[in-house]
Amino acid sequence: MNFRPTLLALLFAASAAQLEAQRLPTNVHPEHYKLEIAPYLDKAVFEGLETIDVTLDQPSATVTLNCLEIDVRKVTAGGQTGTVSYNPALEQATFTFPQPLPAGKSSIQVVYSGILNDKLRGFYLSKTKARNYAVTQFESTDARRAFPSFDEPAMKATFDVSLTIDAADTAISNGPIIADSPAGPGKHTLTFGTTPKMSTYLVAFLVGDFACEKGKSDGIPIRVCTTPDKVKLTKFAVKSAEFTLHYYDQYFGIKYPMAKLDLIGIPDFEAGAMENFGAITYRETDLLVDEKTGAVNSKKEVSSVIAHEMAHQWFGDMVTMQWWDNLWLNEGFATWMQDKAAAAWHPEWKFPQDVASSVQGTLNLDAIKTTHPILAKDTQTPAQIAELFDGITYGKGGAVLGMVENFLGPEVFRQGVHNYLQAHMFGNATAEDFWTAQTANSHQPVDKIMQSFIVQPGVPLLTFGDVQASGYPVTQSRFYLAPESVADKSTGGWTVPVCVKSATGPVCKILTPADSSLSLLGSSAPTYLFANAAGKGYYRVSYSPAQLQAIIAGVNTLTPPEKLDLLGDRWALTRAGQAKVGEYLDLALALKQDADASVVQNALSYIATINARIANADDTAQLNEKMRKELGPVYASLGKPSKKDAYDKDEIRNALFAVLGRAKDPAVLAEASKLTDDLFSGDPARMKSAKESPLADTAIYVAAAQGDEALYNKLQTVSQKATDDPGLQTQALFTLADFQNPLLVVRTLDYAVSGQVRNQDSWILIARELQQPETREVAWQYVQQHWEKVSAQFTTASGARIVTAVGSFCTVAQRKEVADFFATHKVEAAERTLTQSIDSIDACIQLRAKQEPNLRQWLSTHQ
Repeated sequence: MNFRPTLLALLFAASAAQLEAQRLPTNVHPEHYKLEIAPYLDKAVFEGLETIDVTLDQPSATVTLNCLEIDVRKVTAGGQTGTVSYNPALEQATFTFPQPLPAGKSSIQVVYSGILNDKLRGFYLSKTKARNYAVTQFESTDARRAFPSFDEPAMKATFDVSLTIDAADTAISNGPIIADSPAGPGKHTLTFGTTPKMSTYLVAFLVGDFACEKGKSDGIPIRVCTTPDKVKLTKFAVKSAEFTLHYYDQYFGIKYPMAKLDLIGIPDFEAGAMENFGAITYRETDLLVDEKTGAVNSKKEVSSVIAHEMAHQWFGDMVTMQWWDNLWLNEGFATWMQDKAAAAWHPEWKFPQDVASSVQGTLNLDAIKTTHPILAKDTQTPAQIAELFDGITYGKGGAVLGMVENFLGPEVFRQGVHNYLQAHMFGNATAEDFWTAQTANSHQPVDKIMQSFIVQPGVPLLTFGDVQASGYPVTQSRFYLAPESVADKSTGGWTVPVCVKSATGPVCKILTPADSSLSLLGSSAPTYLFANAAGKGYYRVSYSPAQLQAIIAGVNTLTPPEKLDLLGDRWALTRAGQAKVGEYLDLALALKQDADASVVQNALSYIATINARIANADDTAQLNEKMRKELGPVYASLGKPSKKDAYDKDEIRNALFAVLGRAKDPAVLAEASKLTDDLFSGDPARMKSAKESPLADTAIYVAAAQGDEALYNKLQTVSQKATDDPGLQTQALFTLADFQNPLLVVRTLDYAVSGQVRNQDSWILIARELQQPETREVAWQYVQQHWEKVSAQFTTASGARIVTAVGSFCTVAQRKEVADFFATHKVEAAERTLTQSIDSIDACIQLRAKQEPNLRQWLSTHQ
């Protein structure tokens, strides 16, 4: 899945025994579910008839399973009628029968009803202006809202699903439709093929008037489906899915296991996407893009998300983690795999740079005190499970896999993946199962490497000294972003595969906690090294002054991912107080004319952070003047945009345009204003010309920051009326948060909580207003004063994202306000998130105190 789910506030106070009790008893094993469901979209309810074939280890008069927001009307088994008792706090129901059910096989029949909720979880309503749809989102613990179930990943079973729906509607589920029969006046019943053995959270059923574009790959029929008005935007996704399915068939050496593959865009959807077996669901902006006119970055996002969810069909659906503590096995692998597949399809889109860039964010997240291990041992409740869907599970999981693949070599790693999947097909597995397969196949200490990175939290910092006869002196320690953090004494060190790029070529070595030097070529070791060849290592590096000087002098010999790693290391060390901010600025400006867009974008993005988190008002004015002086000529040298320009040139131009816009460069502001005026002029010729400019999107953002009410009104109108283009509609909506006029900030927040914005999007407007220094104070006061309205918009995960957003604050007073406010205004599944946000505020306070004098000194000598 591309992000998500939660529980009731009272569970935060539950005892350890209660938390443990949220796991189901292990004496009953589901084998097969037959689900007959009839949703009534106009009434927002559904009725269900369910038969669960189970095996009992020993005779029992009770069967406990998961059940929430469901009314069980009748339950029978073995000719007996049972009674039902509910435990909402544990999200369980217990069926009790007059006589014990015998050991062995039994069938339990359940008649029940439920609600089609508006919380984007379980079986819920998704709405357009034209009609309602009934759709599902079950990961992680919400299948229990649609049918009583053994809703734990290891309790796999097969499923037969049938849906009785309006005659004019269709339905989609995991299997193909095998029967369509009349079901009374105005109704018909669609019956779907039996699924393989799978976990409950992967079941899906969707009802509505979906329209689909068809394709095929390796003999498997593929459909991309959406609401009828958007089907014209599905062609790109079909081609992406066709390529990706064939690529994965070849990569895994195991054919896609389902009879068909559907990808469905849903108007209201919490996550980016969800990997239901054979019926993947998506937020519309992550699936739908115009094949001919869509921006390259939009196509990259769609192809990457499609590849992520399709990777799950093998890694997560076919072989599933034993329990949620190993969620990283699913999400880390899919995160690593997504850009590998997308890059094979479109290598010109430079996905390796995207990977290298995203790893930098993960390393920073993992370098705060309140990070957590990838393997989350103490995970019992739905709220605890929900908190695992974060940047560590996805990003660190994927980055560590990428590091191990780089060390072993792609083919050795691929064979280990195949062996793991083959051994556990349609079953469950653990992290140990995965790294044992890799160790056995490679004959390398993958188990020791993975153990050290999976079980313990944090980021290793490798500090290299100047070359000696025995090699390079090196020490490893845990790296923290906050200057005042103290090393965690419980961290035992890492077994690190270090791949070094030196003057004599790349070499990979294992560095253990006991090693005090890295030996490359003995006494003839080169005088300098770059200690993260290919930028794949999950560690930070600190070099001696002489080594750093040599690396920067030869920076153009580094690949783009290596340059991104160097930039990330230097910025992280700056944040940690181990380097001066001026040194980072020198490096960033040295790369201002780099030929790779990702390098330029990353170098400049950290400058924006310096403005936001270090500089005072006077410093900002001086830094902006410096940026105009340094970057204005670079931007001018690129010339006017042309259709013949390469992707990198367009992206570099956009990056410079955005920075110069923030720095209030008069020429850029004028250009942004003209482009924006043309886009909204109503004159077809002017609008067409402006839309074709690669600067159009950035121009709107730059203009909005300076924008007035008239421009705001135009964007709001687009956000409301462009319903046939989800990308344009969403872009216009989110740009409302870029206006800095306090009256427009309040207007945006009022709009976000008005009920006119889908709750999948409302939190994004609020979070953006909280994160921007120019709008933060107004937004924070608004959130506190209108908490009832703000919190009413929260879905299963978005409340925690608002708590994350306040982590961008940077004063002692704001820290106290955040701690005090959320102490009395609890947010579901956000306990750890709040601690992380407060730590982030502390880190910013320390960063500003440490680096503001250094910034002022640099500015005084760089006029």
